[in-house]
Amino acid sequence: MVSPSLRDLLLLAAERAATELARIERIPVSEIQAQLSRLVRLGLGASATERSGAFDVERIAAQRTVPRHYTDALRGELLKAVAEDRPGIDGGELATLMTAMESSDILLSPENHNEFTRHLANADAVNAVVEIAHDMRSPLTSILFLVETLRRGQSGQVNTVQERQLGLIYGAALGLNTLACDVIDAVRGGQRLVDGRPIPFSIAEVILGVCDTVRPISEEKGLPITYVLPAMDGRLGYPGAIGRVLLNLTTNALKYTTEGSVTVGATELGDTRLCFWVSDTGQGIPPHVMNMLFDGFRPSASGMRFSNAGLGLAICQDFLRSMGSSLQVESSPEKGTRFSFEIDLRRA
Repeated sequence: MVSPSLRDLLLLAAERAATELARIERIPVSEIQAQLSRLVRLGLGASATERSGAFDVERIAAQRTVPRHYTDALRGELLKAVAEDRPGIDGGELATLMTAMESSDILLSPENHNEFTRHLANADAVNAVVEIAHDMRSPLTSILFLVETLRRGQSGQVNTVQERQLGLIYGAALGLNTLACDVIDAVRGGQRLVDGRPIPFSIAEVILGVCDTVRPISEEKGLPITYVLPAMDGRLGYPGAIGRVLLNLTTNALKYTTEGSVTVGATELGDTRLCFWVSDTGQGIPPHVMNMLFDGFRPSASGMRFSNAGLGLAICQDFLRSMGSSLQVESSPEKGTRFSFEIDLRRA
């Protein structure tokens, strides 16, 4: 059985975990203590039975009723307590205790969870992710359309509070919709919107379309969004890809700017050469982030972390490379950031 000193640490860990969980979940600490105490009493400590590879049926039945993140919190607090200068703890007993807790987690994993995990581990996982992203886009597009309809008062008068709430909903739905599109493009590459021959299009329509799309977000944040249009409008190119890049950059600019403004525009550098850009007056990009700006996964204290902004910028770079261009960035702390790309577009 668990030695008295380790048992004391286990009780202390349960008390600390209950206090923290109660603070986060805003429920009485006594309720969480009761559940964690059951785990402690029923032998979360390593018993001789567990050392032999068997499991206590009563403990497993009890653990099924306790949320798994409670067990995780207990495990974390126990490790903290052991680390607090406890030289008397037997390393073998602690290892057996932690092994028993891990084994219980594996044993209690629902079959449907294991089945889902197995599907994600095989060769069809990428296709499954794309299908999920596709299934997300349809309802999100409907939400964006309905919210914009409500904001325009087509279903009745909307007061100031309701308009702000609708702006929040719109911003969240647009972010999820963009993420779904980015996931699809990350899998399929940057060719989807750059297929076929260049077509005639209006630069003004592309830029104004981006401004209209993000306007609910800018209004909700109280940030004006301005634009600059070139003197010669009609061009030949891939408006879908250019619009996606500008929309991604503009959405990021609004996300990371709290005061000032955001500007999206295009200026002529020559007869066919144009520079598109999005600038903001935000906090700027920290130097340590610049080196991994275009990475969809970035290192963190807990391991690799998914970055929505990084994935979006990587997709933008893919689109631009398909059109013979690349994304450039200039950023100053507390002054703002400017993303730009140059591209050749013949006059239509």
